[in-house]
Amino acid sequence: MAVTRRDPVDAIVVGAGHNGLVTAGVLAKAGVRTLVLERRAVVGGAAVTGEICRGFRCSTLAHVAQPAPAVVSGLQLPAHGLELLHPDPWLFAPCPDGRSLVLGRDESASVASIAAFSARDARAYPEFRAVLGRIGRFVAGLMSSRPPDLERWSRADLWSLLKIGRRLRGLGRRDAHRLLRWVTMPAADFVSEWFESEPLRAVLAAPGIFGSAAGPRSPGSAALLLLQMAASGGAPTLVRGGLGALTEALASAARAAGAEIRVDAEVGRIDVREGAVTGVTLCSGEEVGARAVVSNADPRRTLLGLVEPLQFDPGFITRIRGYRSTGTVVKINLALAGLPAFVARGESGGSRPLGGRIHIGPALDYLERAFDASKYGRCSPRPYLDVTIPSLTDPELAPAGSHVMSICAQFAPFHLRDTTWSAAGSAFADAVIETLSDYAPDLRSLIVHREVVTPPDLESTYGLTGGHIFHGELSLDQIFTMRPLLGWARYRTPIGGLYLCGAGTHPGYGVSGLSGLNAARQILEDLR
Repeated sequence: MAVTRRDPVDAIVVGAGHNGLVTAGVLAKAGVRTLVLERRAVVGGAAVTGEICRGFRCSTLAHVAQPAPAVVSGLQLPAHGLELLHPDPWLFAPCPDGRSLVLGRDESASVASIAAFSARDARAYPEFRAVLGRIGRFVAGLMSSRPPDLERWSRADLWSLLKIGRRLRGLGRRDAHRLLRWVTMPAADFVSEWFESEPLRAVLAAPGIFGSAAGPRSPGSAALLLLQMAASGGAPTLVRGGLGALTEALASAARAAGAEIRVDAEVGRIDVREGAVTGVTLCSGEEVGARAVVSNADPRRTLLGLVEPLQFDPGFITRIRGYRSTGTVVKINLALAGLPAFVARGESGGSRPLGGRIHIGPALDYLERAFDASKYGRCSPRPYLDVTIPSLTDPELAPAGSHVMSICAQFAPFHLRDTTWSAAGSAFADAVIETLSDYAPDLRSLIVHREVVTPPDLESTYGLTGGHIFHGELSLDQIFTMRPLLGWARYRTPIGGLYLCGAGTHPGYGVSGLSGLNAARQILEDLR
């Protein structure tokens, strides 16, 4: 293979997922000559919009976003076509008995819906929201800052810890004690301290297990719940045009700032000499030099696949091999001839309650049983489902009178027992449709076409090792100063000039862009 070389740049970003594009945009705005290399034909990574079948478009993988205000304003994304949609009500949870729980921005309406299940819960809900709002603001501050390095102290790290301590003290003694206690708890225990009705408990515990290999009774699942509440307050944000429109806006902003973005340009190797990066070599044989290489790929793919293992200490290799990144989510996209008729539609009726998230998982025991199957290498026969019908808020995604439905289904382990995903994928999709049909009996008859993305598809097509949508478990031992590893949480790696910026770094959760923003700030500090 002939080797070609092009002029070097200051920084190369490997992968044009949303975090990689944020990093590229911020670096380019600061005057850093930045090149983004994406192995697929489109930008976006897991935040893309695809065509299910002719005329029906949907967010292929991630279907809601929590773009950080600092990212939206800093890169001026509305000027590049970004339009965010905020459905209200934001959650609809049908129950097997025909009732439904509807939550939204109107607290009085939410309280009235909760009161149909429990007057006690209705009285407790406003205080719960107020407490989570205060604690969520503290957690949001942690998410938008770089974690201190607990193994190689510096004045900056000490100052960072002092600021964290000051903000924690600012919560007040009671809320600070609550936070320190809650982060280690199972989500089920956390919500059960506040509420008695199963539908509300299940709805509020679900963010603690979304995308994770954990059930609501798994210790530490409340920490993920608090991360989600800090990112969005529980309310989903949709994007007009699907999540692909968000990453297209990010790419446009990065280009406008001076970054170059190349697609169909797969990096085969990150080049290292004497403990520091020198650039990358593409699978085509082309070599590109750079002072810094920033990987938006997950930590295992980057450090075990793109870099020669001999570049690392054996102890580091052992630790990164122990980084847990085995996914449990299957994504199913449906093209529908009409809007499904849910038996439980809420008192307001019509389509309005269906415009946000639809939660299928009516009780904590239901969610725990769904997780139980995956522990033994089996797909849940009654899965937990997180569903949106984005065409209700964005009609251009489907032909007139038709709709698209986006379903994140759990639990479906990457490694199956006694079968393979090529054999089991269709059967699990059938189980998902059957589960949803219990609440919308006409769903099956409306399906025009379905798209099923399994955990192995997430790995092979989208580059997510183990099919993990968050680039690795967001568990207590893999968050904040320990994401991805203790001592390597500030986006750097043991190789000089090699950085990580994807969801495998802090904070990691959701489509916020904060991992990319925090990484860019660290890189700029180092380059200067």
